[in-house]
Amino acid sequence: MTATLAQCECLTDGSCAPAAAPAVCVSGLSKWFDDRPVLQDIALDIPAGLAVALMGANGAGKSTLLKVLAGLVPPDRGQVRLFGQAMGPHGPELRRRIGMIAHQPMLYRDLTARENLELFGGLYGLSQPRRRAGELLERVGLSDRAGDPVKNLSRGMTQRVAIARALMHDPDLLLADEPLEGLDHPSARAVEALLGELRSEGKTLLVSNHDVERSLGWTDRAVVLRGGRVVLDRPTSSLDAVAVLKEIGAE
Repeated sequence: MTATLAQCECLTDGSCAPAAAPAVCVSGLSKWFDDRPVLQDIALDIPAGLAVALMGANGAGKSTLLKVLAGLVPPDRGQVRLFGQAMGPHGPELRRRIGMIAHQPMLYRDLTARENLELFGGLYGLSQPRRRAGELLERVGLSDRAGDPVKNLSRGMTQRVAIARALMHDPDLLLADEPLEGLDHPSARAVEALLGELRSEGKTLLVSNHDVERSLGWTDRAVVLRGGRVVLDRPTSSLDAVAVLKEIGAE
């Protein structure tokens, strides 16, 4: 189910209503770093409300793709549209609809969990950041640790605060770069359960994860990158871990 020219043309000429536009529509996307191609002619469309597993070996381009979609890195070529709008001219507006969970938690370690969330809520112009912070800390199971500095929290707790931070402004699209990395089994299950709840609420999720079998178990689609190209894009219901690993490791 890679993006087709017709779908992206529909968005380009404005003939698609915003409600009909996919959450993510990418065509001809390429990115180089120091003359080295990192993303090559990526085509991708993700309907709103889908949970998509983004997989590939280290260096396949997953993190770069997520950063481009988040508006943090500009593409060198191609088109990126989110919810029917081009990222370039509508970048600031679209970034308010995106939540990003990066490799690093993007939290201030000396501030408490609550203070971190209130700070980011203020940056997004929320009218009641303290109330929103309290709601999210309860949701991620950290109400009793809200007053603890982040530096005193475990890796799993820190990751849950990072997810709460990404949700402060109630984004429609959540991009997550290896959110389970370095977590013990109980913490990974807690984070995965939270992502599953967001999926059931209609959020669009694009989540990179090295655990293929785990990813296939709770997502709707799998996208595999190899050498900066999409080599597989299929519903997870039609895949097993062996098939995905073959695409990840094939030369």
